[in-house]
Amino acid sequence: MSLATACSNDALPMLDLPQPYLLFLGDTAAPAYAKTAFGLRDWASERCLGEYALPGGVSLGMSALTPAQARAAGARAMVIGVANVGGVIPAHWLPALLEALAQGLDLVAGMHARLVDIPALREQASRHGRRLIDVREPPPGLPVASGRKRSGQRLLTVGTDCALGKKYTALSLARAMRALGVDADFRASGQTGILIAGRGLPMDAVVSDFAAGAAEWLSPDADPAHWDVIEGQGSLSHPAYAGVALALLHGSQPDAIVVCHEPGRREVLGYPGYALPSIEETIELNLLLGRRTNPAIRCAGVSLNTAHLDADAAQALIAGESLRLGLPVADPIRGGPALQALVRSCLGPAP
Repeated sequence: MSLATACSNDALPMLDLPQPYLLFLGDTAAPAYAKTAFGLRDWASERCLGEYALPGGVSLGMSALTPAQARAAGARAMVIGVANVGGVIPAHWLPALLEALAQGLDLVAGMHARLVDIPALREQASRHGRRLIDVREPPPGLPVASGRKRSGQRLLTVGTDCALGKKYTALSLARAMRALGVDADFRASGQTGILIAGRGLPMDAVVSDFAAGAAEWLSPDADPAHWDVIEGQGSLSHPAYAGVALALLHGSQPDAIVVCHEPGRREVLGYPGYALPSIEETIELNLLLGRRTNPAIRCAGVSLNTAHLDADAAQALIAGESLRLGLPVADPIRGGPALQALVRSCLGPAP
């Protein structure tokens, strides 16, 4: 997929990221926790040369390369492609990370654990003249939220859970809007989106008092016809990550939301015993809380992650859910008329 039609240049600062990448998967067995690597593979494939996994790690289906092989092929950095619970860098990953530095690759990560805080990595990077780049770093001077209504229009992707398509949906909708000639930007709010777009703000790394203000900063005043398509985080019903979802909802002041859901998922990912809320409950809760900063908020439709279904089953489910909910429903990755209807609903009635 091309990112060129999903993101455009604007005032938000671009990161200086050495490219192309070798994607490091560690020994992460669950694809949902390797979403950074999958996101880069799917949305920035031209920047990715291959993958490097430890025994037991998932595969992206890309060429398996050692750091030495990747460097010889032209790679300039190894990206930790994992977003695990707590954003930790396990000690048993260190030999692989040290090897990458020794072979001439910079290290890039979006974990809560910072590369520069690990003495062995600092020493190895200094020894070999390499860089340690932590993208989960909010900019300085973020404001407390003002609650002021900003010009321009905003769409926020929200979800019934984590890791089920909020980023892919936002990227797809921004791309589809631009294909229609709409002035639209993808606004990254997490480490994977930032690595894809090259800019953004890691919402879950912001001190809580400033989180809604950070969301305001992420989607500033714009032309009345401009759309910011903002990547959602967490879920308002998540037992751990509801706070970041609420800050994004209040600070973004979205005119429209799209609810993202993975059919068949019954429990919150990584939290056994916590039942997933329904799509209807998620719509109701987001609209209720979203009206605090934008009384005109509306639900434009639903995005379903149907990657586990064949084409016929996915089409039948999408059509059935649209009829049941009375809303446009689509899988943005599958595209087609259903996505076109969802985009039209997001944009609202013609003036």
